[in-house]
This record gives sequence, structure tokens and C-alpha cells, in this order.
Amino acid sequence: MKHYDVAIIGGGPAGSATAITLGRLGWRVLLADSAPAGRFRVGEGFPPSARSLLNDLGVLEGFLDARHRTSYGNVSVWGSDEPHADDFIFHTHGQGYQLDRAAFDQQLRTAARQAGVSVHASTRLSQTAAEDGFHLQLSRDGQEQPAHSRWLIDAGGRPAVFARQQGAQRLTDDRLVAFYLLLHSPQGTDQDGRTLVEAVEHGWWYSVLLPSGERLVTYLSDLDLLDRQQLLSSEGLWQQLAQTRLLWELCQAHGYRPGTSVHGMDAGSGRLSLFHGERWAAVGDAALSFDPLSSQGIATALYCGQHCAQAVHAALQGDPEVLPGYADLLTRIYAAYLSNRQQFYGMEKRWSESTFWKRRQVRKALFNSAGRAKRAGSSDLGLT
Repeated sequence: MKHYDVAIIGGGPAGSATAITLGRLGWRVLLADSAPAGRFRVGEGFPPSARSLLNDLGVLEGFLDARHRTSYGNVSVWGSDEPHADDFIFHTHGQGYQLDRAAFDQQLRTAARQAGVSVHASTRLSQTAAEDGFHLQLSRDGQEQPAHSRWLIDAGGRPAVFARQQGAQRLTDDRLVAFYLLLHSPQGTDQDGRTLVEAVEHGWWYSVLLPSGERLVTYLSDLDLLDRQQLLSSEGLWQQLAQTRLLWELCQAHGYRPGTSVHGMDAGSGRLSLFHGERWAAVGDAALSFDPLSSQGIATALYCGQHCAQAVHAALQGDPEVLPGYADLLTRIYAAYLSNRQQFYGMEKRWSESTFWKRRQVRKALFNSAGRAKRAGSSDLGLT
């Protein structure tokens, strides 16, 4: 049986950043990711300001050499019928990128291996508590391998299965969901790498041109406002897209047509009631999840991954006092995010009778005077 100091569930950006940092600090780390290799993942926008995080992880040079698509800004139809362009050339950090997520995640896992981390792809990890940590079971292709770890980190995404098993609750702030579709064009004339955002009466759309040449279109609205069966068909989502202005004109100009089936996913804002406990911590979407409008999911995952690693590093050395500081950091990040989110949604006032937009005009705080999260109910979400 192999013994580890830290086992990490989930090999996305947060899990990998945590693993890289802990590996370089000299700990024996296991990183297990259950997703099939190369699986498409939404989350392809990489803001210019996040470059420094890659530099901190020692992967910036390899990132710049990869085949990610350069993005020079954003174009939005939001709060007005006229498109507004935000060009990165006027920003301090320069250009952003539309990621090849499979390649990006693989680069981070490769860096983790180089830091001495034992990386297990397409592997499920189950655990049972032990007096000195956790007994682990690694499962892949019908084969099982036992292991043991002193600590466990949940970087397994929004479900946060392990953290919830430890007693943490998921506090949700809305019911936002996303339906996405990849578009193909035989013309190959589209070269616009900017992120396109367009508000509509019952939600909003965003679209990016991926490094593969496919264009991703995503429709976001609240779960209870949608006809899921209609939107889960390519033609149904395509018909919904035809009601947009900016995006539909672009699709028509370049001859786009649906190229894949439609997929749906949770896109709401949420956080855990507890970010750490006895020999465990949560990071990434498992700890905090953001509305895609913020474009901060990947950057925050990388940032918090490094801080989570430092906190666990201190705990393994006998100093558990750093963990509350990590929890306070996450609480402050989420509070700032909610404030910015409310401000941006508040800019859109064209559909004053729309339930989707009315829910986002006035929002009750999820934090009391002590800074602790309240459990989200219908009154908190503006759903009554």
C-alpha cells in the first residue's frame, strides 16, 4: 500500500495548482481525476490578469507556446441595443486567451508530475476515514489499488461530494444553468477571438471561437424559467439563438450550423458552508462557484489552489491556525464577487418585467454581520 501526505480529488486547474505547490514543498501528493482523458470542458476564457498565476506555478512559458487562441477583448450587448467593445490593448496585462481546455489541464497535470506528484487520470478515488487520515481506493478499468493519505482535498467541482460527506452544506445564490453547443462552419472565415456577450429577455448568451475553429455558443437562464427538453435539442437551442442580434448575425455571416448535441450544466453562484475540517479542505469550484459572467473561475481556481496548498502545508507541519485564514480568504473573495455580480447585472434594465432580470436587480445579502454565510432559501434568492 502506498502512503501519501495529501490526496486530491479532481485534476482540474484548482486540483493541479494545489498539487504543484504541495509537490514543490516536498510533500507526497496523489492527484486523482475521474474525467476521461481529453473530455471537452466549458471554461475556456483566460483573462489577461491571470498570467502572473501561471508564472507563479512555473508554467507560463509552456502556456505561451501552446496553441491557445489569442483574445484581444470582449464585445457585449448589455444594457443597450448597441454593442460595446472592451479592447485588452488598453489594459495593463495585454491580451487574453481562449483555451484549449484539454491541453491546458494536461499541461498543469504534467507540471504536477514534474513536481513529484503521483497523477492518476481517469481514476475514481473513494475513501474511508481512519484515525491517522484516510484509507483510499483507486479504481481504474476495473482494477483497484489501495492507498493511504494523511490529508484529503476536495477539488472535484461543484458537486463537492467529499466535502458534503464531511458535513459541509452547499449554499446557492441562484438557479442559473447553461446550455451549450459547438457550431461548425465549412467556410472557416471566422477569426474573431473576442468573447461575445449578449443579454436577452430571459437570460444572456456568450460565445467564443475555440482554438479548434469551432464556435461555442452558450445560453444561460434560471432553471425554472426554461423548457429543458426544447433546449437540449440542437434545433431548439439554435432557434433560441436566432432571437439574438449580434450572435445570430455572426453565425449567418460565417455559415455556422449546429455541429454537436446540446449539453446542460449548473452555472450558478454558490459556496460551501465549511471550507475545511478534520484533515480536509476544499478548493476550486468545490469551494466557490461563479457565474460565467465573472470570467474568474479558472483564475480564482489557480489562485486559491496555491493558498490552499500553503494552508495544508502549515497544517501538516503542526500549525492548523492557517486554515481559518484560508477560509476567510475564500469568504472575502466570494463577498467581493457577489457585489461585482450585482453591479453588472444591475446595468441591464431593458426588460423590467422579466423574471430573470427582476431577480437580479435587488439582492439580499447572504452574509450576516459576522461575515458568516446564511443557508440560501427562496427569500435569499429572490424566488418568491
